[in-house]
Amino acid sequence: MTGSKRKSVLAACCAVLAGTLAACGSGGGASSSGRTDTLSVGLIAEPASLDFTTTDGAAIPQAVLGSVYEGLVRLDQQGRIQPLLAERYERSDDGRVYTFHLRNGVKFSNGADFTADDAVFSIDRVKKDWKLKIARQMDVVDKAEKTDDHTLKVTLSRPSNGWLFSMTERVGAMFSRTGVSDLANHPVGTGPFTLAERRRGEHIVLDRNPGYWGTGPQLSKVTLKYFKDAGAMNNAMLTNAVDVLGTVQAPETLSRFSDTSRFRTIEGSSTGKVVLAMNNTREPFTDKRVRQAVRYAIDHKALVATTRSGHGKLIGTMASPTDPWYEDLAGRYPYDPAKAKQLLREAGAAGKTLRLRPPNLPYAVSAAQVVKSQLDQVGLKVEIEPLEFPARWLSEVFTKGDYDLSVIAHVEPRDLWTFADSGYYFHYGNPEYGTLLKEGDSGKPEDEAARYREAARLLSDDAAADWLYLMPNLMVADKGLAGLPVNQVGEGFELAGVRWTGK
Repeated sequence: MTGSKRKSVLAACCAVLAGTLAACGSGGGASSSGRTDTLSVGLIAEPASLDFTTTDGAAIPQAVLGSVYEGLVRLDQQGRIQPLLAERYERSDDGRVYTFHLRNGVKFSNGADFTADDAVFSIDRVKKDWKLKIARQMDVVDKAEKTDDHTLKVTLSRPSNGWLFSMTERVGAMFSRTGVSDLANHPVGTGPFTLAERRRGEHIVLDRNPGYWGTGPQLSKVTLKYFKDAGAMNNAMLTNAVDVLGTVQAPETLSRFSDTSRFRTIEGSSTGKVVLAMNNTREPFTDKRVRQAVRYAIDHKALVATTRSGHGKLIGTMASPTDPWYEDLAGRYPYDPAKAKQLLREAGAAGKTLRLRPPNLPYAVSAAQVVKSQLDQVGLKVEIEPLEFPARWLSEVFTKGDYDLSVIAHVEPRDLWTFADSGYYFHYGNPEYGTLLKEGDSGKPEDEAARYREAARLLSDDAAADWLYLMPNLMVADKGLAGLPVNQVGEGFELAGVRWTGK
């Protein structure tokens, strides 16, 4: 995927907290709360709006992508691209033309038919009307055109191995030409659910779509309940006020759900990379030796043990195990405080004061505290200033770049591009890195992984950031639930297959 083709950081932040869900139990009967065809999910990060075309944040697609909105293609649990609203597709030999054959009989929730006109409209709208950086994923599209009512042809300006993957995410969502007047409050899609109610600060309610084109969900209603803190959410789970916890905020609290007659804890894979961001355009991080010193100064194993009770995988670069080019680079910078002190002395940075500005989210604040302690020990003075998330963190860190260090989880898959855009909040600008990504995206599909693997190694060696750990997809659910996806592979929360089977 090229350096200009992927999502922004706020696509990173909320989904780790809101979570995708894990597969659970079997048996026969209702939930412990007595529900038989409704579901209540406890989450922390509430979406600021329901319009992901103008408002950033992964909590928005988490709530509506795959449930209200669908795309031409989707990801399965192994991260493979599968047809969805397109029943099949072909790619031309030169890699520039995709032909999608659309399903018949698909309707939007407003009653309008889904046709190739809507697909053209949706793709063109990303290029013309979307307000976010993620819209640049469509820059490679030269034109989208209707061949007939159920055939779409998309011509790219150059071959791109990553474009089809981007269509599995929010930019690939299909919109009704007559249903975009109030996306913030009234989303209109083809999905298995429709929006029934949204009450700010409390919940979002989704009802089963009676006109859904595919196999209808067994659940008649899903309520996404938003909590101010993890303690309140955990208590709701214990008292049957919710049936599923989103990603567990503090793994040490799992002992509260040890009653296996009621609960099941699932630990699946994730794309949630917890990144210690370093502002590459601000001293002292303009000096590679200082960035390297930070990486040597952090005992990642101890950090994961302290903040996550050992639930976290060390990765060493901006890649997760579901990426085809993934390799374990955690050993690139082993814990070596003496080496860190030496590099800081050589760079003249010993004793420097740094502002660490994480979002006020539990995982980020707890990691920041450990980072501060370990950097203090090698001679850096770190001041922690948690920022309200999303508004203040977005304004101060992401938009203005007013920070030295920050900690945040990037959950978007295949997001090497974030370091190729010098305007992105990392402000990393190595031309060699960007060239490797372009070669991987535009070259032969069989060469893509090799080029991206080389780029990931360069990123790690250059210490463009520090990768604290990869979050697991750690869930707690009522034992009587089945059909919840184990792994977090994309942006949406897949609800259509969830069902009660008892305990």
